[in-house]
Amino acid sequence: QVYLRESGGDSVQTGGSLTLSCEGSENTGTIRFMGWFRKKIGKEREGVAAINTVDSTTYYADSVKGRFTISQARAKFTVSLQMNNLKVEDTAIYYCAFARSQWATPLQSSDYGLWGQGTQVIVSS
Repeated sequence: QVYLRESGGDSVQTGGSLTLSCEGSENTGTIRFMGWFRKKIGKEREGVAAINTVDSTTYYADSVKGRFTISQARAKFTVSLQMNNLKVEDTAIYYCAFARSQWATPLQSSDYGLWGQGTQVIVSS
């Protein structure tokens, strides 16, 4: 059974930092993109950040550029999201996802086939 497991969600105050981590199972197979998505209450799920596993190109939503950093860890199928200067509007459930296709649009959730269960991030003022 392939799984993705997120960790690191927490409650912080505005301006604080969190690091989310995601680990995929060993039988995950070939992955082209690793991404982080989030879903706010009453909103559609949105792409936050993604990384191309081949050339390490990174992609970010405009709302998080300069504050969030996605990185692929040495361990295979492991990706992290460093979140700095957190804002109240960053409050959401954050999901890790993997895409197998080289043609995937990096921040488009419909192009990702493997998903974690999500981890809650709450930012309060």
